[in-house]
Amino acid sequence: MLADVWGFDIRGLRHLPLGAGSHHWSAIETSGRTRFVTVDDLGDDPSREIAFGELEQALATARTLGRDLDFVVAPIPTRIGTPLWRLNPRYAVSVFPTIDGESGDFGAHPPQDHPEVMALLAALHQATPVVAATAPHADLALPGRDHLHDALNNLGHAWTGGPYSEPARRLLTTHASLIERQLNEFDQLAAEVRHRSQVITHGEPHPGNFIRTRTGLKLIDWETARLAPPERDLWMLVDSGTLDAYTRITGHAADPAGLSYYRLRWRLADIAIYARELRGPHQATQDITDSWTYLNSYF
Repeated sequence: MLADVWGFDIRGLRHLPLGAGSHHWSAIETSGRTRFVTVDDLGDDPSREIAFGELEQALATARTLGRDLDFVVAPIPTRIGTPLWRLNPRYAVSVFPTIDGESGDFGAHPPQDHPEVMALLAALHQATPVVAATAPHADLALPGRDHLHDALNNLGHAWTGGPYSEPARRLLTTHASLIERQLNEFDQLAAEVRHRSQVITHGEPHPGNFIRTRTGLKLIDWETARLAPPERDLWMLVDSGTLDAYTRITGHAADPAGLSYYRLRWRLADIAIYARELRGPHQATQDITDSWTYLNSYF
């Protein structure tokens, strides 16, 4: 497939146990050059057609941005110029250049990186005109909200999905009123930011999506690229000096409501994911144990 669709002469593939939600391989060409291959799982319900369309739009956006922004690690186009290939109804394949450097972990950016990261995000946001007509728009709705409400409405019954189901139910029972208050706050903040001006955003510019190279930082994983209020990218960098630098570069002062909205959205979306995983059928795998740890960290 890599030969037919991309024209690569591949002599070997090596699986890379990286990230979550996607599968990755290092593809080695006969020349010795390597490519980074990603297979995204679109799901098994009708919404996968929407998921594929949004993924294709996001990666095409990265292709366009990468023409002028050297920090954008964009997909290598197929022979027919598309940014990815539909392997079958459920899976889509994209290929990226392999970047030599050191990647970070999810969490806070080191303070010494703040100026460079903020300058990079400012440059990204200022590139909006070249993709404004074609980039997908961010959805302000809370992902997984229906499942979270269902979990909260069933706290009075035993959860029998697996070893962490009952501990998760007890934890959410203890904090149910807090979650309900935060859902109400989320709705109020969403109403405030709904009509804010939008820019092209990456969506998840945490250290795990940056690679430090000899020539500076590179930003990877563009499947979340969307037009959205700039605070979608800024909420992880909230010290006043860094935000002041962003204002000096772009002329935009970060909106407190937008920062609060995206911070709360991340928290509630994570809680919804972990609640669904731990309530449903599961075994005590490392991934599930990590989900239990992460859910506890929010309380």
